[in-house]
Amino acid sequence: MIVSTLSTEAVTTAELAPATFEPLLDTVEIAVLAPGADPAWTLSEVPGGLRMLRVEAPGSPVEIRLSAPLGDTAGYWHPKAGWSRTLVADWEGRSRVSLIDGLAAGCLYDYSGATLLAFAAADPVPEAALRFGVSEENDTHVVHLELPPSTTPHRILFVPRSPSVARAMRLLRGWYEKQTPAVMPVPEAARLPLYCTWYAFNQQVDATAVEQQAALAADMGFGTLILDDGWQRFGSGRGYAGVGDWLPDPDKFPCFATHVARVRQLGLRYMAWVAPLLLGPRADCYEQWASYAPALAKVPGAHVLDPRSPEVRSHVVRLCVRLVRDYGLDGLKVDFLDEAMAYAGDGRGDVGQALTLLLTELRTALLAERSDLLLELRQPYVGPGMAAFGNMLRSFDCPADSTANRVRTIDTALLAVGGVVHSDPLLWDTTAPAATAARQLIGALHSVPQVSVRLDALPEDHAEAVRFWLAQWRRLRPQLLDGTVEPGRPDDLYTLVQAGADGVNVVSVFSDRTVPVQPAVHRETVLINATAENRLVLEVQDEGAQVEAEIRDPSGRIIEQTRITLTPGLHNLPVPNMGLALIRKTA
Repeated sequence: MIVSTLSTEAVTTAELAPATFEPLLDTVEIAVLAPGADPAWTLSEVPGGLRMLRVEAPGSPVEIRLSAPLGDTAGYWHPKAGWSRTLVADWEGRSRVSLIDGLAAGCLYDYSGATLLAFAAADPVPEAALRFGVSEENDTHVVHLELPPSTTPHRILFVPRSPSVARAMRLLRGWYEKQTPAVMPVPEAARLPLYCTWYAFNQQVDATAVEQQAALAADMGFGTLILDDGWQRFGSGRGYAGVGDWLPDPDKFPCFATHVARVRQLGLRYMAWVAPLLLGPRADCYEQWASYAPALAKVPGAHVLDPRSPEVRSHVVRLCVRLVRDYGLDGLKVDFLDEAMAYAGDGRGDVGQALTLLLTELRTALLAERSDLLLELRQPYVGPGMAAFGNMLRSFDCPADSTANRVRTIDTALLAVGGVVHSDPLLWDTTAPAATAARQLIGALHSVPQVSVRLDALPEDHAEAVRFWLAQWRRLRPQLLDGTVEPGRPDDLYTLVQAGADGVNVVSVFSDRTVPVQPAVHRETVLINATAENRLVLEVQDEGAQVEAEIRDPSGRIIEQTRITLTPGLHNLPVPNMGLALIRKTA
């Protein structure tokens, strides 16, 4: 296939310079362009059932064009998709990625959920630009990758046609795991429910209030506490004009180290929020570092330190080590690293490579200080390239939005390597019914739940709901975090999620639909009803079995225990909205 060019400022991919396409894999075709060079490419099989594309064009930027027939295409997912996960026109689909901002990866899939094209950059550090979407002129779906000059071959992984997006991503994730020997260790505390102060207090935190919440959190089943924004000097007003010194506000925390020690004595690990690349004009150190921070941050009031400077990297490492050492912290919540993208594309060096140097130095220094260090990173800097640098990978901010938390945590988990995925802290109206609290907890079940409400303000039924769902989450952690997860199509927003391991299958249901179960195969099936109905319609897909059914309400109270025979076909099971059913095989 030959495409023609109509203008130098191409609106659609059909208007770009002509290129000759060749067969690549399944129904996907490829064309490779490199100005001033004669590019060569090969495709070979690599362990794990994947294919590796290698493109050589030394010293020249490279454009890789992929094209696939539309067929029965339903959507296109990529790590920065957000809510746009159906099909867009190629004049609309754009993405720029780097180590700290997504990954050059994508997956085209059809209405059955099967993949038509699944790929990911094997080397996720360099900055890259992507263009994608439906070519209206050619009736195809295209993906164009623009890669910077390299002295080594560009490597892109491809997955042959797969029955689901999740399965394709598992194969890619498995490859990254084997190729990343220095994954940051994941302490047990990173895999425990976490209490965060942000939505509960915003910046109005102090030692007394935090210690009160910590005592309640320890009793309710939390394992770690994060002190978020507001602990530092000038930490008020929702702006960042005062950041940079990273010293405790003496009015809020007269002796920060003593306060941290008191919380840790309750049995909780203690982490603090820091945004080490932000620099505000009110900080004492502003004059010293202003020349290293010429770009304004997107967040209000601050500039961004340029990590390409060795002096900046040393400064960031020193300040983070000082926080951990001086105050006895168990770890850090490192925020706003993606603000460094303000320097991307300015011709003065690759930001992703600079961040790799910074994070490598930071990891080495912090692990020397604490071998069990906790380090939280946040979307969009949670891709495979960050596996060596963080062990807690958090969903992007979505206050009170259980749907966004579900979608974002599952999106992150599709390509998460090493670290464990965390939800954005859960927030809900404490005057609403207990089902409201349960809804938020259920939305975060397939990740480590973080909670941020004032625990002392919870009505008793809300507190019961928190205790119950955290206890269920701990019991089902082998399935929810470590099991095989099949969430369905991305454009369906993961409204039926299955997670299984060790003969236990957890099925979370978020829309009114038939729920596939195999009671003869699984010794226990956990059905979570997050729909608007007070029942689930089961479709028994194996020979069936005699089971014990235990039904619980949103706060965990048992409302029915019975023995039933599940035969092949459809069954109506009364399960309250935001409740669950435990189905255990008896014969």
